[in-house]
Amino acid sequence: MPGVAEARRHGGEALLSPELEAALRANVMRRQLARNEVLFTYGSSPEALFCVARGRIRFSVTAANGREAVLSVLEPGQWFGEVSLFMDAPRVYDARAVVDCEVLVVPAQAFHAIVDHRPAFLMEFTQLICSRYRWALEWIDETILQPLPVRLARRLLAAQHAHALSEAADGDAALHLSQEDLGHMLGVSRQSINRQLKAWEAQGILRLDYGSVTLLDQDALRRLA
Repeated sequence: MPGVAEARRHGGEALLSPELEAALRANVMRRQLARNEVLFTYGSSPEALFCVARGRIRFSVTAANGREAVLSVLEPGQWFGEVSLFMDAPRVYDARAVVDCEVLVVPAQAFHAIVDHRPAFLMEFTQLICSRYRWALEWIDETILQPLPVRLARRLLAAQHAHALSEAADGDAALHLSQEDLGHMLGVSRQSINRQLKAWEAQGILRLDYGSVTLLDQDALRRLA
């Protein structure tokens, strides 16, 4: 069994070992979601662990005034929902399908049986949680302290890295992120995102298509980030 230190990484996020993946997948049910269908909502009870099998799942929170902040968009191969299971606490974000999706569902009882049977698996989930905590701190830094070009360049590069490692990449170089979602992630308007992306497109750094961005010059973005 590969050790935790040898685990693959997904856009800076620790992935689970093949042995743990196999144990989880042996207990899954499959659920189909239509585009924009909700998987779970803020405050709902933690009934399962999930993995994106096909499509993309968006995590967001919504303020009392209706303003939405997109926290992350997960691609195939990424597991989620473990923190609420460990804490036996309600969900703290909404999970919704960006496109038609299939998710793997490991019921809570099966999840706890797996980690209770093999305590070493707890360390893998600990590393996964820590990598996401580190990402959250970086997100705060980007959202509050850095100018938009820096934040947007970092976000696009991180999304590109995650997409390249995704089970769904299959040679598709385009990042299927809407300008509205990018704006929600970075706390700015869609118009601000559009102006910056258009400027970079004019410089040959990227190409814009409906609902997607293709990075043409990642080195230029790295210099900006």
